[in-house]
Formats: sequence, structure tokens, C-alpha cells
Amino acid sequence: MKAILMLLVLSAVAHAAPKQIRVFVALCDNKTQGIVPVGEKIGNGDDPDANLYWGCTDGLAVHFRKSENWKQVKSEKDVSKAILRRLTFKHTAADIELVADAYRGSEMGACIVDFEKAAAGGKYDPVAFIGHNGLMDFPIDPPAKVEGNDTDVAVLCCLSESYFKKRLEALGCRPVLMTRQLMYPGSFILSSSIESWRKGEGRAEIRSAAGRAYAKNQKISAKAATGVFADLGE
Repeated sequence: MKAILMLLVLSAVAHAAPKQIRVFVALCDNKTQGIVPVGEKIGNGDDPDANLYWGCTDGLAVHFRKSENWKQVKSEKDVSKAILRRLTFKHTAADIELVADAYRGSEMGACIVDFEKAAAGGKYDPVAFIGHNGLMDFPIDPPAKVEGNDTDVAVLCCLSESYFKKRLEALGCRPVLMTRQLMYPGSFILSSSIESWRKGEGRAEIRSAAGRAYAKNQKISAKAATGVFADLGE
């Protein structure tokens, strides 16, 4: 009997669902977001395939498809009125799945609401947001807290520490990467920070990894690049 129980336990472990990362991308949109306008094509929030945060070189879809650490396993279009694309990736060296949604630029509010609901739900780890800081444009009520939630969260938008940190901590979340300056939320930051996170490194190391990636992309010093990200402790 003990042998049978052990086999059942081992089988359950072997077939356990992979750890899932959820990413919410608010597409760049010149028309509806309070941003410094970018090029018309990359700033069209209705066209994810050409969008700055999704379809360009540093956009999530392109960056993760080219990454040696990730393999795309599923692609969905027009998931809902708000969600124009959904991509699923599996990590090539770890049992981790990443699901990313591209939200229509005019659906910034829905994107932030869904991001915070996922962050508060305790189902995913970590949960990340990429895009313009919509809380600069209008207030959004946070969701109800789920008891026992301790989800790691990353918010890649301008000044995210000032706008998101306290409200996410109130939901039980643990911020692992936030910003304290105006910045460019390219997906290379997310991929570098995930590699640090999955190795079990602390928040200081995650911040350093993000800083190195940002320095390389922006061609600035590592010190200046690391300063873009908030010091959240260990």
C-alpha cells in the first residue's frame, strides 16, 4: 500500500502544472494615453503587431520569440474586445510557463484592473505589467484582497513605485521590480529580471539584472540604469 501511495504522489508531482507567469501589456496608444507621442505606426493601440510594446524589436512578442530561454507554444488573436493578442511561452530550462496578453491601447483601465486582480489572486507568480502608467491619467479602484496572497509583482512603467507600490502591498503582493523615474519599458527588462527571479535571487539582484539590461539597451552606465529602478531591499 505504501508503495502504491508513493507512486501516486510521484505521479502527481510529475504531472503538476508548471509555475505560470502572467504578463499584462497595455499597447502604446498616441490617441488615448497621456504620453509623449511616438511614431504613428508604433503608437497605434489597435495594431499589436506593429506596436512599440508588442510588435517592435523590444516588444514582448518579438523579444520573447527571439529569446533562447523561451519557446512559443500557443498564439491567440482577438481573445476579447480588450485583449487583441495572447501568447504562451515555455521556458527552455525550467518548468515555467509565461502567458502574455496585449490589451488595446484604449483599454488601459481594463488592463490595469485585470493585472491587479491577477496580482491579488494568488494563482500566478510573478505577475507583471508593461506599458504607460495609466494611473497618471485616471484613478482606478484596486480589487479586494485575497487572504494568503503573497504574489511577486513587477510593474514596468514610468514612476511605478510612487503609483503602484502601496496599493499592491495592500493586496498582499511583494513588489520585486518597480521604477522611480521616467523610463522605456522594453521587454528585455522583464526577461532579464525573470532569469534572476527564477534562480531564487533577491530583489537587489533582480534590480541589478534589470539595470544591466537597461544599460545595454539605452547605452548608458550601469549605475544610471540601475537608478531607474526602485531600491526595494533584499
